[in-house]
Amino acid sequence: MIGIVVVSHSAALASAALELAGQMVHGDAPHVVLAAGTEDGGLGTDAARVAAAIDEVAESAGADGVLVFVDLGSAVISAELALELRMSDAPVRLTSAPLVEGLVAALVAAAGGASLDAVAAEAEASLAPKQAHIGEESAPETSPSDSAAAAPSHTLTFTLRNPAGLHARPAATVAAELGAFDATVRLRNRRTGAEASNAASMSALLTLGARQGDEVEANASGTDAAAALARLEALAADGFGELEEGDTEVSAAASAAGGSSQLGSAGGDSSQAGRARPAPVDSAKPNGDLAADVVPAPDGPLPADAVAAADAPGIPISPGAAVGPVVRMPDPVVEPPAETTLAESERAAAAASLAPAFAQVHDSLTHRARRLTDERFRDARAVLEATAVLADDKALAAEAAELVTRLGATPERAAWLVLGALAELIAGQGGAMAERAADVRDLRGRVIARLRGETEPGLPDRGDPFVLVVDELAPADAALLGTTPCVALVTASGAPTSHTAILARSLGVPAVVWPGARTLRDGDTVLVDGTRGEVEVDPSADRVAEASARPEIPPFDGTGRTADGHHVELLANVSGGADAADATRAEGVGLFRTEFVFLDRQEEPSVAEQTAAYRAVFAAFPGRRVVVRTLDAGSDKPLAFVAGSREQNPALGVRGFRTARAYPGVLARQLEAIAAAARAERADAWVMAPMISTAAEAREFAAACRPHGFARVGVMIETPSAALCAPEVLAEVDFVSIGTNDLAQYAMAADRQSGPLAALTDAWQPAVLRLIRLVGEAGARVGKPVGVCGEAAADPALAPVLVGLGVTSLSMAPRALDEVAAALGAVSREQCVAVGAAAAGAVGPREARAAAAGALASTA
Repeated sequence: MIGIVVVSHSAALASAALELAGQMVHGDAPHVVLAAGTEDGGLGTDAARVAAAIDEVAESAGADGVLVFVDLGSAVISAELALELRMSDAPVRLTSAPLVEGLVAALVAAAGGASLDAVAAEAEASLAPKQAHIGEESAPETSPSDSAAAAPSHTLTFTLRNPAGLHARPAATVAAELGAFDATVRLRNRRTGAEASNAASMSALLTLGARQGDEVEANASGTDAAAALARLEALAADGFGELEEGDTEVSAAASAAGGSSQLGSAGGDSSQAGRARPAPVDSAKPNGDLAADVVPAPDGPLPADAVAAADAPGIPISPGAAVGPVVRMPDPVVEPPAETTLAESERAAAAASLAPAFAQVHDSLTHRARRLTDERFRDARAVLEATAVLADDKALAAEAAELVTRLGATPERAAWLVLGALAELIAGQGGAMAERAADVRDLRGRVIARLRGETEPGLPDRGDPFVLVVDELAPADAALLGTTPCVALVTASGAPTSHTAILARSLGVPAVVWPGARTLRDGDTVLVDGTRGEVEVDPSADRVAEASARPEIPPFDGTGRTADGHHVELLANVSGGADAADATRAEGVGLFRTEFVFLDRQEEPSVAEQTAAYRAVFAAFPGRRVVVRTLDAGSDKPLAFVAGSREQNPALGVRGFRTARAYPGVLARQLEAIAAAARAERADAWVMAPMISTAAEAREFAAACRPHGFARVGVMIETPSAALCAPEVLAEVDFVSIGTNDLAQYAMAADRQSGPLAALTDAWQPAVLRLIRLVGEAGARVGKPVGVCGEAAADPALAPVLVGLGVTSLSMAPRALDEVAAALGAVSREQCVAVGAAAAGAVGPREARAAAAGALASTA
């Protein structure tokens, strides 16, 4: 049976409401605990008492759940904070239902055995009979702060057209634009029921969870109400400036199918008070501890002996060499202690410190964003601007101040709780919105650092060149790396296939994973050799000259070949039309990742929408090969419309072609769209399936593709089983492409994103090279192409090895084309075979590099 907790400022009020409600129940009544008033009999609420009440009810109600009633003001805050303090893990929901009528309805429904959802629904609908009786059934709800004779309001209903919905960037735009009007604008997401009572608050907008295709109701009151809604309608119609070419027709069709845009006037106000409140969801959280929001180093601290081993070998993750002074990333902000409570006399001054801290963060982020005038940094600027708008949200500082004044929390603890709760709420929405939780946590760290008088976390804001030293670069910081004068990167953890490594290579920044990174100090001069994987402190002038004496790399001339003319196709990896435009100097596309069309979508994109997206890539490569990888969903790329049961080990679960087998209609429609786009652009489109393990799967995929008329059908070799059975797999398809990132992960049984296991997932591992050799030999026997499209293809030192093992094409980030072409152009086909054999015959990755270099020197 469902249990109930009543949170009220007044113990007398709560007792009276319970007494009245209890008289309506016949039979067994649910367990109810009152968390009302203060211990000395005064008015107020206490989060610790609320948490204890929830735990008491949860223990008696078991897993059925707990419904929490609140009266007003700080009762809501106390109840929310209690969810973080409680020890039980039963589902809990807060309800905005009226205390008297709602409690009656809830007790009756719970006594009848109704579920938590049903009990909450009954409570929240409890005013309807009374409203109907006195003729208010058509009157919109008003917030408690509204007067009974509310001023006429204006309404608008619109459909979100932009692909990612109301995420951080459009939310920042809406908040800034509407904040200039003398009007209060309230929004409601019709799909979820989530409401934002103040559209000028970015944090409120983010909690709406509004995605493409969602209908949003807007209600505005005030002098500029009509003008504010007109501006909102214009922003929504334009997709908040995020509609790309081809989106207009698709989004307009979506609007015609399910949405509308109507601006009108009504006599009331249809919002709830307070910040955005999503539709009730289970709030169960094991052990109720916001410490889950702490963002530690991705894989925890390295062993002490590894930290001390400053002469330990490093792992090269981005080639090149650079010298500069060390700048360490500030340490992550740790969770403020919960035990510290401020005396009454200290609370006012402490609470007053929060607004200035938020303002300082806003000013610093805004100043930094304004300096990024180069269009290359548009996305980075948008990240800074969105976080700055969030910092300017007065509601966040006010909520934190309330925790200080009411509960005696320190300002740091209050900011931690308020922003942590918001981050958790946003993360629960999934998709693109979930990524914004990291921005909120970033803001939390910056505010707390300001409160403590410490340096804000994140990338250093410096004008002089420097070598960045960090445990592991977070995605948000990685996105801004190119905006800094960073000349090299040293990380204590990470892997050659991590996002940091990929970004460093795309920016041309030398990078090394080095266990001794934590021994470096600010100001140390270091030489970072990303080709050899070496970090040298205080290098000699000769060593600097040696590392710097790199021959000038000639630009790629459009044809990959060895010194004796053996052709090796050099292709590009792309993820959409913008990438394709930057990759046209490659011989073609060896990996077209199609996930960009599907990610952050609640529904599968239409064939027409997919066709338009694929055409943008094909159009950039007329007459040249474009290898299209079909949807690689699952594991680290979950999709709402192909969601399966939760898996304990997603990397070994339903992903890649396994997802296509579970949802054959999705694959069929994608193939239809690829074929249509290829015909429209007269492209040489090849298709391949990811995550193939058996020859039978390869046969099944080929059978699905042939009716669409593709000239070449292939599969990716990412599993050891596919490599070992390469002859059988190649008998079913026209080509194969090796994904070295996953092949290394599965061959070595090591998560490719794990820093401590980075050495195992190195593509130079002899076991991985021997698997590649098996595939190369199988392809040579039957005369079918064998490509490499993983990150290993971008390693100029590894390129001759791969060619020597039988690889016929290499596909990489466009920036790597020059160096890889130069590396191949400096060796003969015979030398490639020699270095391939030497590397594959080694006992470890470092030995493989040394063996390849030795073989090359001996055959020069």
